[in-house]
Formats: sequence, C-alpha cells, structure tokens
Amino acid sequence: MDGMVLAVYLTSVFFGGIVSGLAGFAMGLVVSGIWLHILTPAQTAALIVGYGLLVQSYSIWKLRHALNWRTVAPFIAGGVIGVPLGAATLTYMNPDYLRTGVGVLLVAYSSFFLFRPTVHTFRTDIKADFGVGIVNGVLGGMTGLAGPIITIWCQLRGWRKDEQRAIFQPVILAAFILTATSLTVNGTITLDLIRIYAMGLPMLAAGVFIGLKLYGHLDEAAFRKVILYMLLLSGIALIVPMPMFK
Repeated sequence: MDGMVLAVYLTSVFFGGIVSGLAGFAMGLVVSGIWLHILTPAQTAALIVGYGLLVQSYSIWKLRHALNWRTVAPFIAGGVIGVPLGAATLTYMNPDYLRTGVGVLLVAYSSFFLFRPTVHTFRTDIKADFGVGIVNGVLGGMTGLAGPIITIWCQLRGWRKDEQRAIFQPVILAAFILTATSLTVNGTITLDLIRIYAMGLPMLAAGVFIGLKLYGHLDEAAFRKVILYMLLLSGIALIVPMPMFK
C-alpha cells in the first residue's frame, strides 16, 4: 500500500472499531465499501473476520458479568448448523431473492420501530432460540452478515442492553470462528495479509476503546436506537449488496 491508500485503510479501521465498540456489530458494513476499492473481496472478508474475532472477544470479556452460557448455547448450536447450510446454499442457488427479502424485512422492521416508542416483548423456549440461531447462521453463511437476525431477536425478548450484547456477540464470534477456519483452509490467509492486518491493530484498538466509552453513556432507549440504525444499514446493504456478498 502507498501512503494515501494506507491512510484511508487505517482511518476506516478506526471508524469501524468505533461502530463495533458502540453497537457490538456492523464493522463490516462500515469498512467493506472502502476496502473493496483497495483490497480483493477475499482479503476484505478475511480482515473483517480477523478484526471481528478480536473485537467480539474483548467486548464479551468486558460484558462477562452479563454472560449466561445456558442462554447463549442454543443460539450458537443453531449457528453451527446454519452457517455451513447458508454457505452450501450458495453453491446450488442464487440467494439474491432471499437477500432482498431479508433486506426489505430489516428495513421495514427498523424503520417501524425507530418511530415506535415501545416494543412489546415476549417469552419463548429453547427450541425457538435454537431455530433463530439456525436462521441467523444461514443468513450469515449466505451474506456475511452474522448479526441482524439475532439482534432483532434480542430486542424482541426485551433484554437490557448488556444482556443483549452478552448474547448476540458470542453468537457472532462463533460465526466468525467458523468463517476464519474456512478462510484459513482455502489459503486466503497469507503473510502479506497478516502484515496488513497487523498495521491496523493500533487503530482498531483506539476505535473500539472510544466506541465502548460511548456505549457506557447510552441508556436503554439510546442503545435500542443505535441497534435499529445498524439494522437499517444492514437491510440496505442486503437490498443493494456489495461485491463481497455476491
């Protein structure tokens, strides 16, 4: 990378870190539109996953007081099934219709609840959580977006902001681990890519630090709006997919 390209890359890593620290997901949505102009789709996906592994792990550690593995386990178990299914589906069908449908759903959901003062919550059982985990995994395997479905579900369950992040972030982390394994096996991870990855780590750390500080000042209503805006952005990204999702 020359000086200008490197500056753009590092700046995008910084702002992606802020968003991820603040909302708990959506770094890929922030950075991919920039990185795809200076990196290959495979490199972009690998870097998003690589940084995501660090960000999610650190954020989960910070929220360990709210973590309940018995609650998280059904979602992760469903994702372990769903991610490979979603990835395999790409081989046999064109997922554009599904992506567009889910994108419209996310835009409609987020737009509606951005203007709705309250959300009616409900209780479910472990089977429903497992099913949501599968659906979330399938969407992640097909589109690279491992967060939208599980974050909607957490909102509908009425959990507080720390409880929500202590559920959807481990689920996203598990999806990233599966993706990282696949990328390593297929040879995407190279020494040159590791060097690029390492150069962005200080900016990522600074961005995540700021994002978590901002998160600490959010009340429940403000956090709900942040998540809804991120879901809206996710829906738009699905309706008008970026090259890395094709």
